[in-house]
Amino acid sequence: MKTVTLRNGTTVPALGMGTWNVGDSADRRALEIESLRTGLEAGLRVIDTAEMYGNGRSEKLVGEAIADVRDDVYLVSKVLPSNASYDGVRRACRRTLDRLDTDWLDMYLLHWRGGTPLEETIRAFEDLQTDGLIRGWGVSNFDVEDMEEIEALSGSCQVNQVLYSLEHRGTEFDLLDHDLSTGTVTMAYSPLGQGGELLQHPALAEIAGRHETSAGPADPAQIALAWVMRRENVMAIPKAGSPKHLISNVASLEISLTEEDLKVLDHAFPPPQRKVSLAMI
Repeated sequence: MKTVTLRNGTTVPALGMGTWNVGDSADRRALEIESLRTGLEAGLRVIDTAEMYGNGRSEKLVGEAIADVRDDVYLVSKVLPSNASYDGVRRACRRTLDRLDTDWLDMYLLHWRGGTPLEETIRAFEDLQTDGLIRGWGVSNFDVEDMEEIEALSGSCQVNQVLYSLEHRGTEFDLLDHDLSTGTVTMAYSPLGQGGELLQHPALAEIAGRHETSAGPADPAQIALAWVMRRENVMAIPKAGSPKHLISNVASLEISLTEEDLKVLDHAFPPPQRKVSLAMI
């Protein structure tokens, strides 16, 4: 299984499980829990959530799903910028731990940059780490200038979680290489796009027709995931909404895209030629 290694030496699978909108529907709750359990049984470890997702409902569902397997999970959550003050981070972290029914987070991220000075948020993160409530910290939706400011304040930022997919390639212009140079892992959210339009593109169907997995012929979603994870320092966290989709996501780890595949995708989804504003969804 392809892996990425964090600055602190921890190695995790390059494919994780996202939980945006997970926990919002009582009718889907059992299926969503089954999906997370299926991923863990398949060897995935990273589950990403946030206090913002369903105002804590996602965290509560994740906590239920991992209750008896906590030590097998690399658990990531995020604090809102409105809670990014020193005291706010520490209170928010304890609320998150309570919803997840766990004593610690493996990774705690600032969801996006707000008005609180970064040094104050970092001080809270580092004190939480000293207290044993988190084992590492990072950021989300930070561009190069933001990352440079972080690095001037601390050398302990482990992760930068950003929007990255075939239809959102702006981070390739400079951010991905910058984070690679500092040993900061890029965690790609929404790697399959939004609304399903990306997966309808004929280029993905064309390339899927050239590949097989142990589960059968490849599909466009597996190609899109393999493309995101082709880079050395990038992991993908697609939503884990059903066991069927989860198993399909895992099969993407078997796919190695060829140079010809990459040329077709570059033609269909051109890489950026100039700096663009960091996209967020």
